[in-house]
Amino acid sequence: MTRRKTIKAPRRPAVRLPASLERYGAGEEGAAGTYRPADLEPDGDYDALEFAGLDLTGADGAGARFMDCALRRCVLDAARLPSARLIDSVLEEVRGAGTDLAGATLRDVELTDTRLGGVQLHGATLERVVVRGGKADFLNLRGARLTDVVFEDCVLAEPDFGDARLERVAFEGCAIQRADLSGARLTDVDLRRASELTLERGVDRLAGAVISPEQLLALAPVFAAQVGVEVRAVDDVQKRH
Repeated sequence: MTRRKTIKAPRRPAVRLPASLERYGAGEEGAAGTYRPADLEPDGDYDALEFAGLDLTGADGAGARFMDCALRRCVLDAARLPSARLIDSVLEEVRGAGTDLAGATLRDVELTDTRLGGVQLHGATLERVVVRGGKADFLNLRGARLTDVVFEDCVLAEPDFGDARLERVAFEGCAIQRADLSGARLTDVDLRRASELTLERGVDRLAGAVISPEQLLALAPVFAAQVGVEVRAVDDVQKRH
């Protein structure tokens, strides 16, 4: 008898922000204890700050480091944050379209109710990250490495996991629509609790993942197409004769 493999659960982040965060961009320009959004700069170093309600459209924070920070209700449309590092931080109700986070590092980070579109995370490293609620359209995680990541009660529309490495990743109550897994490597990936699962490419890369019987039935046509099996009702054969 074949022994059933145990799927290792992801380790969740334990984000503990400082009791008091200095506000970034709050209040009047130049007011004591505040910063202006224009101060966001490449290779910047930001510790224990709260970014609240800021429009950071087009901001350039390439290579910046955010430690113990909170970004709440901010707009990051077309913001440049390649190779940025977000550590022990939270992002709440953040909106970003075309945000560049290529090669970024997210470690011990919680994203809650974010609305993302076309965000570039290719080549990024995500470790102990939770994405809870919200929606991400065309999320580019090509070549990224995800370790101990949980997608919870969110919608992922056409995410690109091409050539990515996923280890101890869980999708809980998450809708995964037309995902691309081509070239991906999966280890201890739990898809059983995904509320929706459709694949555009890469069904052959599901080795290393666990799915539910219901998901297997839903994916049966894709599996059949992958191995070249034609599925046709008996009635169709009889009609031809």
